[in-house]
Amino acid sequence: MDAHNCYPYDGRWADRIQRALSAGFPLAIEQDLLWYTDKTTGQSRSIVSHGPPGHGSEPSMKQYFFERIRPIVEQALRNGNAGTWPLITLNLDFKSNEAEHLASVWTLLDEYQGWLCSATRTSNISQMEPLDMKPVLVLTGDSDAQQQTFYESVPIGARLRVFGAAHVDDKNPMAAPDVLVAHPANNYRRWWNNSWDVVERGGQRKAGAWTPKDDARLKALVEHAHKNKYWIRFYTLDGCREADLQRNGWFREYNFGSREAVMERWGAAQAAGADYIATDQYEALGAFLKRSDRSHGVVDDLFR
Repeated sequence: MDAHNCYPYDGRWADRIQRALSAGFPLAIEQDLLWYTDKTTGQSRSIVSHGPPGHGSEPSMKQYFFERIRPIVEQALRNGNAGTWPLITLNLDFKSNEAEHLASVWTLLDEYQGWLCSATRTSNISQMEPLDMKPVLVLTGDSDAQQQTFYESVPIGARLRVFGAAHVDDKNPMAAPDVLVAHPANNYRRWWNNSWDVVERGGQRKAGAWTPKDDARLKALVEHAHKNKYWIRFYTLDGCREADLQRNGWFREYNFGSREAVMERWGAAQAAGADYIATDQYEALGAFLKRSDRSHGVVDDLFR
């Protein structure tokens, strides 16, 4: 389960990280990051925010994410059960890519390096080095500026702590998988991020009945990702009444319109082997993925 937009908006919905963590492990948590400059002091800092302009009251990622998961990670390290790691994937969605912003995040990650999955930086990016597994895996986007900070600037022989997304040819979302992503994963770019319109033309709002053709398309995307050593993510799969959108701070563009429709896609993505399924309905998807009993009674409980 990948907890989409897992942070407060304008001081509301501050419980999202607790909701995500309550859904069980393993899970992914998305944090959107903005470089904010205080107009009074002129000082800049990274804040957890959906986008500009920012108000200055937003939390830092250190405050909202890292210190919140400290007890979980420290207990995991004491237990030493590396076969269950990573417990948490931190998905960084940078809303601005200033060099200072990226550098500040790298410095923050350095504080928590003992928590983070890492790999050796070598002179040949095409050579994928094995991960040293830890409780937290950090992923970021496909930006070349991010690659410069999180890979190119890391000395050869040092540890990579952030892993980027594949470059995607998105001119036609319904193109063949090997057109969308033409190159295999490398030592830095290890995952593939997809909106749902690569599966069903037009995405959630234009989705009709789930068909065998849709299912075959989904499986082909996942198979292409795994063949080329990528983890694959699909976003954002919600299913609710219109009235629930504004109340929860969710977006209409991600809504299939009913719990039945979204559950069919959740099940298909799970069966296809998708690595990350993003949703705003953290508890429901977390439970869905863990339960083999999918009777209507269980379904009703998940959405209450």
